[in-house]
Amino acid sequence: MSAQPDSPYGPLIPMPELTPDALRAAVARIAPSRIPALTQHLFEATTNAQQTQSLAPLRAFIHSWAVFVAIERHPGQAARLHALERIVGGGEEDPTEAITEIRRIHEAAEAEAGLR
Repeated sequence: MSAQPDSPYGPLIPMPELTPDALRAAVARIAPSRIPALTQHLFEATTNAQQTQSLAPLRAFIHSWAVFVAIERHPGQAARLHALERIVGGGEEDPTEAITEIRRIHEAAEAEAGLR
């Protein structure tokens, strides 16, 4: 993992290396209920990579779970994202501002994970 939390109010865990094992360990610490989804996604990515003889499915796996970890390791940010997703999914309000903020959260997470 790359860095230690910078304050008591910082991230729950350091940002892990972008490998399946490191991401799995991070998810096990911050969102253990998501391990089955990660395992299934990795299985599918590996199978697709083999069938297509391309690393693209594995890159997509790494990208998806790195962004997930980058967001979820900050509880306040994760809570805000989930609230915005409920607004978009609820269909009760105009989702334009929520979608814009979701996009910003994802872009910041991509940058934090070193994907941008």
